Amino acid sequence: MKVLVTGGAGFIGSHVADAYVAEGYEVVVVDNLSTGRKENLNPAASLYQVDIRDEKALAEVFEKEKPDYVSHQAARAQVRESMDNPVLYAEVNIIGSLNVLQLCRQYKVKKTVYASTGGAVYGEPEYLPADEGHPVNPLDPYGASKHHVEHYLYLYKVNWGLPYTILRYPNVYGPRQDPYGEAGVVAIFTGQMLSDGQPIINGAGEQERDFVYVGDIAQANLLAIGRGDGEIFNIGTGVGTSINTVFRLLKKATGYSGEEIHASAKAGEVFKIYLDASKARNELGWAERVTLEEGLSRTVEYFRSNSGG
Repeated sequence: MKVLVTGGAGFIGSHVADAYVAEGYEVVVVDNLSTGRKENLNPAASLYQVDIRDEKALAEVFEKEKPDYVSHQAARAQVRESMDNPVLYAEVNIIGSLNVLQLCRQYKVKKTVYASTGGAVYGEPEYLPADEGHPVNPLDPYGASKHHVEHYLYLYKVNWGLPYTILRYPNVYGPRQDPYGEAGVVAIFTGQMLSDGQPIINGAGEQERDFVYVGDIAQANLLAIGRGDGEIFNIGTGVGTSINTVFRLLKKATGYSGEEIHASAKAGEVFKIYLDASKARNELGWAERVTLEEGLSRTVEYFRSNSGG
């Protein structure tokens, strides 16, 4: 069986591709390498350097490879960037996704697994941990664009029988995450601490996120190939961890000697969000395998070994 992974040279996508390869799937990766890296690519996977907005080039990949399954990971994924450039997020995350779905329909793909976001779609939560039935009120164009595609997946199934499973991710961290961007506080703090830089904590640092190791996210994608058709699943621990706590754990893991420095809070960011993943545990058989302390230790070791990745 063949799986096409969009964004499969990126941080999360490359781990997802690794999981499919390890399970015996033939893996094809589509990635425009805007944030993905060839070094992340599994050697057993084939790479097409294609932007999902390029309908013609993407169609040529589907025509040549005829995938059985599609794992759609490709997206712009930075909250603050989306606040500054909402049109870009609509073009990539919505129009690009529609190109993928049209081709999945045309080539009769058996299942589309879609990477959504639990950290951004719910907005400021009315209750915690947030489950899949929580009201959806995103505070930023990134969350809005990811949720928009969830509706398209539903209508493609209702009208054309395209099976899908939606995974709403928490704050994902681990090896290969970009330490120079803004999407991953663990990678940013780790890179700065190992280079004797100064991490900056936005606001008081008491904002809480649900941190899940990237290998556990990859496992959810593997399970979703054969389960949960037409369903939405939160992936998370159900526990919030403050940014101050992450700073202190990383300070210990890296041996960093600097102090906490705080700056003003950023617009568009949810203060506290963590996810109830009971449904994923019960219906997908998913479980968190890597604790936060162990995951942070693995991440620090990766950055040490790779000079910042």
